[in-house]
Amino acid sequence: MKLTRRGLLLICGLLALSTVAQAARIKTAEDLIAAMRKKYANTWYKNTIFKQVTTDIDKDGSKKEAIWYEAISMPGRLRIDFDPVRDGNGILFANDKIYTFKDGKLASSRALIHPLVLLAFDVYFLPVDQTVAKLKQLKFDLATLHEDTWQGRPVYIVGAKAGDMHSPQFWIDKQRLYFVRMFRPTGKDGVLTSETQFNKYERLGGGWIAPEVIFMIDGKTTTTEAYSEMRANVDLDNGLFDPTKWTTAKPWKP
Repeated sequence: MKLTRRGLLLICGLLALSTVAQAARIKTAEDLIAAMRKKYANTWYKNTIFKQVTTDIDKDGSKKEAIWYEAISMPGRLRIDFDPVRDGNGILFANDKIYTFKDGKLASSRALIHPLVLLAFDVYFLPVDQTVAKLKQLKFDLATLHEDTWQGRPVYIVGAKAGDMHSPQFWIDKQRLYFVRMFRPTGKDGVLTSETQFNKYERLGGGWIAPEVIFMIDGKTTTTEAYSEMRANVDLDNGLFDPTKWTTAKPWKP
């Protein structure tokens, strides 16, 4: 069935009105988190797996590449196996902790809330009050919210006033309600500024994923991540996210 020009205009008008109505409802950071969860709570994929090429860039411009295999299960679980997987090296984020493994054995662990997992994935699954509590623990000022434009698209910015590109803050696409950018102080005494970008979003399993991630310090790129072979809602062994089963859980990648 072919849409008439009038029909197309009507659809565009309705979409525009919907966006305006949504914006009118979002006045606080809590409103934004609630809107994000409501928009995708019934459709966002429950897990995803992908291959990642991680490129570290030294100060002299030299680059070093590594292949990582990642599995994310919402909420709050991310497993990274370094290639070659058989060596048993990698990182696990679970239970608001980070576990590091070397040669198949636990090398270290400590408490950690992963801000990127929280803002790009968990926000669509956790109760709003839990997400808000974690964001406060990460020292985002949820009382400060303003709007701007990023890569040609309107965004909400939580945690900083206009012109402040150093304070802890996260940026959310205004229409699609996904995470696109974050700034946080880093380095000794927090004098440096770390920036993270989630770019080139594409649809995946009822939600979205950004296959390009860029990490910067004071405007200089230090690491890039490129995702490929992305799949959603796959059959994953829960043991993959249990630190006691790092080498015994059924692998998703040989």
